[in-house]
Amino acid sequence: MAFEILTSQAAVLATTIVTFILTLGLSIVITQRYMRRRSRPLLFWSAGLWMFAITVFEEILFAYGIYSTFLIASYLFIVALLVEALALGSMQLVESRRIRLTYYGFATITTLVLLAALVSESGSIGNIITEYVVYGNIPLLTALFSTLVTVPAAVILVAVAAKSYLKRKSSKMLSIIAGVIIVSAAGTLYIVQYPAFLYIAEFVGILALWYGFI
Repeated sequence: MAFEILTSQAAVLATTIVTFILTLGLSIVITQRYMRRRSRPLLFWSAGLWMFAITVFEEILFAYGIYSTFLIASYLFIVALLVEALALGSMQLVESRRIRLTYYGFATITTLVLLAALVSESGSIGNIITEYVVYGNIPLLTALFSTLVTVPAAVILVAVAAKSYLKRKSSKMLSIIAGVIIVSAAGTLYIVQYPAFLYIAEFVGILALWYGFI
């Protein structure tokens, strides 16, 4: 019963629309900060949040029954890239130029490989939308390389935020850490048979990020 309630069209639409509004609002705020400060971390963080907004908007389309192979492939690609963009923002806070350049190279290669996997497996992506939610089996290479993009990015995000917290002892840093972990994990929830909680995790994650950034 709980699953049916959480995956009803009305519930999915309500959750995704509210999450989209919150994500869009935070994207605008962070972009405005970048325009004032011209800070490189803010540039990447705003890019990541805009990508998050795009994926949630696509979830709204999915909830209305609007989807195609291209939309599904773009969703899977952008979900991975948004975590990477947030990580690139955090990497600007790392003092070592060698470490930054190493991650730039790694991110470029894994992104290109993921794109190649999506193109090569486009015929087998099929329909991962079930009962208005993102739920289905992702082709092996796409799932593998998505993980290769997102897991290192999530580790970087948490490590840099944790280091900043130890310096500043700020509750907002803890909120950013929590938000990043939740948002990063949200995309994998439907793979492990918890599709309904994808939308709840996104909602909770953006609330945590709002508190952390504002």
